[in-house]
Amino acid sequence: MGVFVCLPLVLPLTALPIARLAEQHLHPRIATRLLAVVGALLALCSTLCLGLLMVVGTAQLPGNPLPDGWSDPEVREAVPYEEKAGIVAIGALAAVLVACGWTVCRHLRLRIVARRALAAAPSVVSGDVAVLPDPEPYAYALPGSPGRVIVSTAMAECLDAWERRALIAHERAHLAARHHRYLLAAQLAARANPFLLPLRTAVSFSTERWADEEAACAVGDRRVVAVAVGKAALYSHRAPDVSAGFAAFAAPAGPVPRRVEALLAPVLPVRLWPPSSAHAALAALVATVGTAASALSSLNATVTLVGILHAATPL
Repeated sequence: MGVFVCLPLVLPLTALPIARLAEQHLHPRIATRLLAVVGALLALCSTLCLGLLMVVGTAQLPGNPLPDGWSDPEVREAVPYEEKAGIVAIGALAAVLVACGWTVCRHLRLRIVARRALAAAPSVVSGDVAVLPDPEPYAYALPGSPGRVIVSTAMAECLDAWERRALIAHERAHLAARHHRYLLAAQLAARANPFLLPLRTAVSFSTERWADEEAACAVGDRRVVAVAVGKAALYSHRAPDVSAGFAAFAAPAGPVPRRVEALLAPVLPVRLWPPSSAHAALAALVATVGTAASALSSLNATVTLVGILHAATPL
């Protein structure tokens, strides 16, 4: 196995350049999918690495419940890792599992709470849009079957007719593309390895940009969407404590000035290859190399460890 077993733990450091390059030079739809897949694979390899280190450490501890042959001197010599590394890996892996479990439970609980609050609150429902009588301005997409676009009366009053149309189209885009799944995958990846936090932030921003572009196509005017994004962020900023538990489910809006600037600029081409620029090519290259190296090192370590321990296991 060698030192390569630990490589997946540090390769997620490439998340920072990947995130920066992808969100700046790739179409948001491509960037969201690329970052979510890369983050999930890197997190999976990182977790597998912790599992391998845990097995190695516990195999070398005397009195462990594993086969006695796993703690033989030959195995210890073939698997050159100290017991402390395995013990630390046990704690780290337990922390990862607890954090990921808590994230999934929180995600499901917020959906249930939001659904119950929506059913109990007086609202005007028109298709997939529910307008709630609330003096606090907010709007967000609530996934489910069926999904709902939730808009408060205060937010609707802050915007004109075209801006309201852009806002609703933006939230509908979140539902149609199932952005909550990409966000959940990015959150779980960041829980598995803190080095993937830049990817989580980038996925959050890219999903918002993706919805902005879909809203611009629906409205037919990018400037209207830019104005709606700016006004919605301005009024929502004045009411950070939205009641009834609805706003807790809303995805982070992302850096609004960057979103507005992107809407006022020409739209990026929807393609990954051939790249639209050298920066886009670099983003794809870094993502491919980092993910492939992490996956190959994890696979190599797994195969080697299984071979060694299988040979040491009595029949």
